[in-house]
Amino acid sequence: MPSAGTIVAPSVLAADYGHLADEIRSVELAGADWHHVDIMDGHFVPNISFGPDFQKAVRAAARCPLDTHLMLEHPAAFVELFARQGSEGITLHVEALDPVRETLENIRSRGLRPGISLRPGTPVEQLEPFLAAVGLVLVMTVEPGFGGQSFLPKMLDKVRWLKRRRAELGLSYRIEVDGGINAATGRECARAGADVLVAGTFIYGAPDRAKAMAALRG
Repeated sequence: MPSAGTIVAPSVLAADYGHLADEIRSVELAGADWHHVDIMDGHFVPNISFGPDFQKAVRAAARCPLDTHLMLEHPAAFVELFARQGSEGITLHVEALDPVRETLENIRSRGLRPGISLRPGTPVEQLEPFLAAVGLVLVMTVEPGFGGQSFLPKMLDKVRWLKRRRAELGLSYRIEVDGGINAATGRECARAGADVLVAGTFIYGAPDRAKAMAALRG
């Protein structure tokens, strides 16, 4: 079971893209463990973010692993592209239109960590068939698509359920949360069982990024 301490993954979505390399190095020096890269297609969510070339630029500047979150209706077609541009882990949504199990197997076959995510309105039990096939489960604690939203406390129940099922099934996936994460909500999520905290504005908008990350780790 994951228990080596909380992983902090600053969300590149909140960075200053005009100074991307400096931003990446800044959060790494401040203690980042991973970089979280949100990929949005304008269909699965009502926003468009980055493509593979942007992630290539992140990879060129980064030393830490890239945690790629595909908020796409059809993620299967993009697994190879993002794998080629430096992902260490790729997460897709259970609500995606492509076959989920086959896409997860494709990710794993490339030596990457497969992950599964769900919207706030999707029952967490829908993840049950895929838990043994993933290395990470991402609980969206806001409606995906935009940064700066308020944390949804009811999502803590999903984190607790995932922690309980992990123990019952003898699995080792990490539990990640993303959306409205700050020092207070991060502590709540960690107490509920989250191993990975994704934070955007709380880190990139902080005057002291190292202090912000230390606060997330409690």
